[in-house]
Amino acid sequence: MRTPYIEIDLAKIYDNACKVKEIWNKVGVEIMGVVKVSLGDEHIAQTFVDAGISKLGDSRIDDIIRMKKAGIKATFCLIRTPFLSDIKRVVKYADISLNTELTIIEALDKEAKKQKKRHKIILMIEMGDRREGILPEHIHKTVEKILNFTSIELVGLGANFACFGGIKPTQEKMNHLSLLTDTIERDFGIKLPIISGGNSANFKWLERGGRIGRINNVRLGESIFLGRETLYREPIKGLHQDACKIVGEVIELQHKPSLPNGEMALNAFGEMVHFEDRGVVPRAIIGMGREDVDLEGLEPTIDVDILGGSSDHMILDAKQSGLKVGDKISFFPNYSALLTAMTSPFVHKKFVGKY
Repeated sequence: MRTPYIEIDLAKIYDNACKVKEIWNKVGVEIMGVVKVSLGDEHIAQTFVDAGISKLGDSRIDDIIRMKKAGIKATFCLIRTPFLSDIKRVVKYADISLNTELTIIEALDKEAKKQKKRHKIILMIEMGDRREGILPEHIHKTVEKILNFTSIELVGLGANFACFGGIKPTQEKMNHLSLLTDTIERDFGIKLPIISGGNSANFKWLERGGRIGRINNVRLGESIFLGRETLYREPIKGLHQDACKIVGEVIELQHKPSLPNGEMALNAFGEMVHFEDRGVVPRAIIGMGREDVDLEGLEPTIDVDILGGSSDHMILDAKQSGLKVGDKISFFPNYSALLTAMTSPFVHKKFVGKY
């Protein structure tokens, strides 16, 4: 297969999805499978559905359209606040959307009327991570206005953690979200069926005996793809951490001094790079660079060191690996590397594994 490529073991992803679903279902919490990293790939979406995950979340409406056109049968949730310029497609293709702005919710309401639909929304609450969300002190006024829209159905509240600010989903945060839910339901005489308490960062909270309260939904992506929680990137017991591998090819292998020679300035990316003097080393160049993948998020599966890279090249200290030109090297990605590789048009996809 042409390199670079990402090898995706669907059997391991299926197994991870089944296991995380079981972990959370035991405490009465439903899984929304976040597939945004796959660019709407139908093989991965279908694997999630086959594992019993009926709600799929994606931050790009184009991905949702792609999955729907591929015949994936699921409830699709747009997990980023809709663009005001893209309201028509959101109403047409997304079953649910996460929202924070009344201006956008009003536009969704008007468009839903035109399309003769009721569009469902989850209202996101700002609980400290400082990404998206309405401040808790503003939630009553916001809900009051939402309930006046005739083509919008408020189906839940949600919160996000450990994405922008790295804030943990603690018991205190979960209690606060549960209390807000109870208060809103009581004050407005409504029932909110979805209370989405976070993402793959919530595993530590659950592991430490977290009291679920009103939380009945979590949005999981990284834990299924990579088998890790996201606070400390620790492996989750019983899950596969090797479901995805990125493979590159050696295009040059020569012994060269490890230090550059000449006057130094900024590199192509505006960085002043510092080098360790390793003497003369076997330097392998992989035909894969920053245009393909986040190089800093790769872990080699053999004993080599990543020295850095440019747009199109990754430089390795090949050490005693015995590499030669034409050899292929596998790397385990972190989430950033997986995201960039999966969404790059230059990185091909190879699906393996049957379930």
